[in-house]
Amino acid sequence: MNFKKIGLTLLVGMGALSLIACGNTNEDVSEKPSEKKSITVFAAASMTDVMEELKEIYIKDQPGIDILYNFDSSGTLKTQIEEGAEVDIFISAAQKQMNELDKGHEAYNNKVSIDPSSRFDLLENKVTLVVSGENPNGLSDFKDLASDKVESLALGNEDVPVGQYSLEILNNLGIYEKVMPKVSLGSNVREVATWVNEGAVDAGIIYATDAKIFGLEVVDQAGEEELDTRVIYPAARLENSPNKDEADKFLEFLKTKKASEIFEKYGFSPIK
Repeated sequence: MNFKKIGLTLLVGMGALSLIACGNTNEDVSEKPSEKKSITVFAAASMTDVMEELKEIYIKDQPGIDILYNFDSSGTLKTQIEEGAEVDIFISAAQKQMNELDKGHEAYNNKVSIDPSSRFDLLENKVTLVVSGENPNGLSDFKDLASDKVESLALGNEDVPVGQYSLEILNNLGIYEKVMPKVSLGSNVREVATWVNEGAVDAGIIYATDAKIFGLEVVDQAGEEELDTRVIYPAARLENSPNKDEADKFLEFLKTKKASEIFEKYGFSPIK
């Protein structure tokens, strides 16, 4: 028996198997899916439900993208951005907070800035007076807040846009002094809506969209007599966004007809 020939054959066979194994390893590496890119969106608390639905629609068409949200009052979000939070997009429930991050605006007072060229007005909302249940106290308009019909009222605090709109209403109607002793202040519009929904207060001033989501009864909606300011939600990309292209693409999606239909479903009015 030729042992040398057998040994050589075995060595050749083992070498071939080794090459095949290496080839399979390389093939597996090449077929591994790439990691998703994430964009971080800071948005007003009143947008929570609609933005979650829009995310589901968007990532189906953009499987390589994930969207991370942070929902809170616009004032709190602005402060977090000022303090260095890594953010791609900011959507505020009022112009004030956006202006203070816009280096092209006279109100700008920060080191951090949005990209002014990316800024646009996305949505409009309405401010409403709401109660829970069947309106047992018989409220019919904002002026009733100064009457004995109301013992407790929930408002957003002063750094929350809905709170700023609420104070403007009370001042314009001349009932601020009578109403404020009855007031409990919430950290954002969802907290105010929750207090009304749970019956912790007699009434609250919140956005029409939140009234719809919580199923609260709207007894009055602010018009020109009560509110001088339109409730506009501006959106923009941060200048130091780490994902500028992806952020710009998502902002463009928010302007589409498909997105507008979803916004309208939740009670927002897209700005054309």
